[in-house]
Amino acid sequence: MVQSQAEDVDAYLAEVPGERRATLTRLRELCRAELRGFTEVMAYGMPVYEREGVGEIAFASQKQYISFYPMRGDVREAFEDRLAGQDMGKGCLRFRRPERIDFALLTDLLRATAAGRGKVC
Repeated sequence: MVQSQAEDVDAYLAEVPGERRATLTRLRELCRAELRGFTEVMAYGMPVYEREGVGEIAFASQKQYISFYPMRGDVREAFEDRLAGQDMGKGCLRFRRPERIDFALLTDLLRATAAGRGKVC
């Protein structure tokens, strides 16, 4: 998927290929459950979860994979050992197969993000 022009996350998910939609919907539900006090917005063509106007978590359906963006450096550093075996870009986790998403790891990253504040990269 190229950068989406969707105005909200519901419209974004409607654009996602069917085989990924259920996985991204589950990821959205997880973000909404764990990131209390955050606002769900569309930014940079993807769903972003902001606290006081600053994006701290995002996800996207890319052409070859699903991306999950933990945007706080302190959170990524705290999970360095668990992230070591993951397919990572500069600031994102990449999941080439939706069924291989480690939702336990993502839950822990979301909880760590929600628990405190830190510098966004």
